[in-house]
Amino acid sequence: MATIKEIAQRTGFSQATVSRLLNGDPTLSVREETRRKIIQASEDLGYSMQTKRIVIPHKVALLDNEKSEEAFRDSYYTDLRSALERNAEQQRMEMTVFRNLDDMIACSSKFDGFMAIGADRISEKDLDRLHEAMPYGVFIDVNPSPNLFDSVQPDLQQTMHDAVAACAAKGMKRVGFIGGKGCLMNFYEVDEENRATYFRRETRRFGIQSDGLVYSDGLFTVSNGRALGERFVRDHNGVLPDAVIVAADVIAVGVLQAFNAVGVLVPRDISVISINNQTISQLTSPPLSTFSIDQNELARVATLALGDAISGKRTIRQHAYLSTSLVARDSFVPAK
Repeated sequence: MATIKEIAQRTGFSQATVSRLLNGDPTLSVREETRRKIIQASEDLGYSMQTKRIVIPHKVALLDNEKSEEAFRDSYYTDLRSALERNAEQQRMEMTVFRNLDDMIACSSKFDGFMAIGADRISEKDLDRLHEAMPYGVFIDVNPSPNLFDSVQPDLQQTMHDAVAACAAKGMKRVGFIGGKGCLMNFYEVDEENRATYFRRETRRFGIQSDGLVYSDGLFTVSNGRALGERFVRDHNGVLPDAVIVAADVIAVGVLQAFNAVGVLVPRDISVISINNQTISQLTSPPLSTFSIDQNELARVATLALGDAISGKRTIRQHAYLSTSLVARDSFVPAK
């Protein structure tokens, strides 16, 4: 293992400065460039185990890969971006935001790694280019290339289990699903979004009837939610199921608009459960019962994962799934 003397010789700084920094002396004041140079040398020389007592500063990029003009959908990513900025600062990460993948790749030499948010599709070719330029990266909410990058995601499989289980606990026999199609949580083109697939499996597990009650198509927008809600009511007029589980609050807002327009009362005629717990879920009529995704925890785990990958030059990819929790409001009242 490297010694303090060897690190001092490598960097040109005194042994006292190196020792105080690597031992986390809170009274030491040095320039950020000095700190980075000493820590980098300590890692290169195999002193990394002894540097875990201090937070290693890094320059990182954030790819904001969400170009939707849907206000409620944008608000989710705005809140997530703010959480990342807070957590990056706590981890001594200097973060620069990019809206364009090519721009970020062009500046890749300036950064130690990157994080990415947003669901706009990235081609396999561009993902390979990104990995070649920036091998250390964490995607949040999505998992476009699990062999190339880390990811942190809400555990939507467990969420759907919990949602269906809550319906079963109330004795509900027929439950529907309304959601979008494609790539909100996965960049790969798919015939059916994961939440719909999980819903089908869980209703079979609990013996709940859902045949003909799955409407999963179109974008994750309020307008698409309203269109799907109108179809749902039209197709099942007079024989509505006991409840409908909606893939995201942004869609649920439109679904509630469709229900209200034709006099379907929630939860008297049908209960509604959603996912995300955005601010708008408290303001709908009625207020939405929705599974909360802790964005600050997504951001915290993502920044720690990126710091670990950079510092340890880790090549084995890690994927974290975080639990969600139901925030019960008027649209669905759980069994006691």
